Amino acid sequence: MHITSLMRNVLYKASFRVMSKPIMTTPRNLQEVLDDLKGNPFYDKYAEKIAKLHKEDPNELKVRLENANKNKKKKADPIEQPNRQYSQLLQPKEKLLEPTQLKQEKLDSIMKTDLIETKNSEEIKYIWEEYHRKKEHCIAATIPSEDYIKLNENAAKYPTFLFALPRSQGYEFIMCQFAQNTVHFTPLLYYQVHKADAPECLTITHYDEYKDTKGLVLMRGEYDKNIINAQEAQCLANQIQMYYVQHDPEKKKLLEVFTKEPDKFKHTDLIKQIENLSIS
Repeated sequence: MHITSLMRNVLYKASFRVMSKPIMTTPRNLQEVLDDLKGNPFYDKYAEKIAKLHKEDPNELKVRLENANKNKKKKADPIEQPNRQYSQLLQPKEKLLEPTQLKQEKLDSIMKTDLIETKNSEEIKYIWEEYHRKKEHCIAATIPSEDYIKLNENAAKYPTFLFALPRSQGYEFIMCQFAQNTVHFTPLLYYQVHKADAPECLTITHYDEYKDTKGLVLMRGEYDKNIINAQEAQCLANQIQMYYVQHDPEKKKLLEVFTKEPDKFKHTDLIKQIENLSIS
């Protein structure tokens, strides 16, 4: 996930160590990684296991970090709730292209568009939602064209943002970044370990082929079941709508402050928005 200097400023304000030098993808010093993890509010969740391995065999921990780019992420057993192990933090994703180099994904890459060309918007909506209903680790929806236009306009102004995701033991912060017709999400904790190579927990793609002719845009989100579940993926998708489509002065102010005055941004304000939503 490619993060701007603005994002690094905000992360610093949230008490996460971020180096001012350019993002590097070479293996990091073991102590530096441990220091970063200790500064993370979710460190306690993994502290015991990390400390044990660090004490018993620090070389093993270092080897895992150095070999992270060579190891493939093991598939976890199907579970209802994500059950992340601290070892997952050692697994980076494959290096992606810069956002400016990414090509916009086309609808015909996942379905035969010629079969729905003659369908009206309601029929396409039904086909799209039914098509994804039984697909695993995937969410889908249709968006009115006017809402998608608002989304794109705001995404151009605020291409990077932070969301608070409710968890059983509090909240976890998830970073998002817009690139072409996609939105990429990654846990803040993962970014602290892997920087630009942080594995994503959710990728949302908007297919706008029928924006003008049918008045709708097709949305598809694919999530990593080892990090979030379907409900949490939907929660993140809903927050995109809440912040980037709906007219809400308080949320608009948070976008403005995050983008233009990062030193004044308070991540606790994101939690307040979620709590207010739960009460209302």
